[in-house]
Amino acid sequence: MANDKPVSLEERRRGSISVPQEKKRYLVRTERCGDLVIHVQGDVTQQEKRAIFLTVHDLGCNHWSFEDFVNRPCMSDIKERSIFIHVDVPGHEDNAEALDPAQFPSLQTLGEDLVTVLDFIHVRYVIGLGEGAGANVLARFGLAHPTRTVGLILINCTGSATSVKENFKAKFVNWKGKEGVVSQSAEDYLVFHKFGHQLMNENNPDKDNVMKEFLHRLRATINTTNVKHYVHAFLNRKDLPLKQYKNDVLLITGVLGSYANVVEKLHRELDKNKATLLKIERAGDVLSEAPGKVAQSILLFCKGVGLLTSVTLPGVERQRTFSGSSSEGDRPRRFSRGMSMEEYDKPNIRRLSITIGENNGGK
Repeated sequence: MANDKPVSLEERRRGSISVPQEKKRYLVRTERCGDLVIHVQGDVTQQEKRAIFLTVHDLGCNHWSFEDFVNRPCMSDIKERSIFIHVDVPGHEDNAEALDPAQFPSLQTLGEDLVTVLDFIHVRYVIGLGEGAGANVLARFGLAHPTRTVGLILINCTGSATSVKENFKAKFVNWKGKEGVVSQSAEDYLVFHKFGHQLMNENNPDKDNVMKEFLHRLRATINTTNVKHYVHAFLNRKDLPLKQYKNDVLLITGVLGSYANVVEKLHRELDKNKATLLKIERAGDVLSEAPGKVAQSILLFCKGVGLLTSVTLPGVERQRTFSGSSSEGDRPRRFSRGMSMEEYDKPNIRRLSITIGENNGGK
């Protein structure tokens, strides 16, 4: 299959190949995880001139969590110069059938099998961009296939196995709601997992709308049986040996998030020459509460690995592209002979641990 030209689901139904669209949906058959539905934003045929991101969503979500983020105005310049491959975890595509528990893979298996997605659409390497359980999956992908990643951007990533406290809380979750609907206790668990202490943050006027939208999509489009399987896979995760990963890592967390302390602990275990920790104050769900700050950190990270050098965002000084280098899609290099001294002296965010307050960074 890896040698066949990718055909979208829409094209299969029409029986013909259409002109490439801005967004396409594909069905990818993997060896151990069954069929994966992916959503591609951007033209894969232009990958030589683009940065390519592979995204995996958190519990209670599917591809829309990252698709919504990418479509925000603060991401427009990055989106224009990039390709985003959004993966739906097994059974999490809209209106999916319920999977048997035995069919749902572990986070480790899912991470290892993601290479099939890259092979299917003929992509050589990506930047991993994941949130929560999806960040854990992408970290395992990076460890299993290091030559297929440029680096990892991990939001609220956990590095250790499930704690006793976490397991204790999960035991009281009742997943059997009426007529297949998620029970109140399950909704409460998922909301706290994603939004953390934002529930107690009265300074966020949009928090109710954000959480209502999250619950609306959870109730309306995602198979709750499969959500339960993903939660169980997350709770059964093993320790993540991320310190073995040799490329660059950006860890992002909200100070009000439920996993902020866990992310800080993971950062302490990593090589500070390779890993950066970004903590955003007054935020739990950073993608919805602080999208501008996340977008700026993504851009800085990409510039640090030699990608998106011509893209600017508010508050980020323009950097000249590498003179004498080829397209941005070439294998990134840390430095180039054509790099000016001004570019060489730019701060390298990989060396830093940063806390961004509400008055710093973009919105």
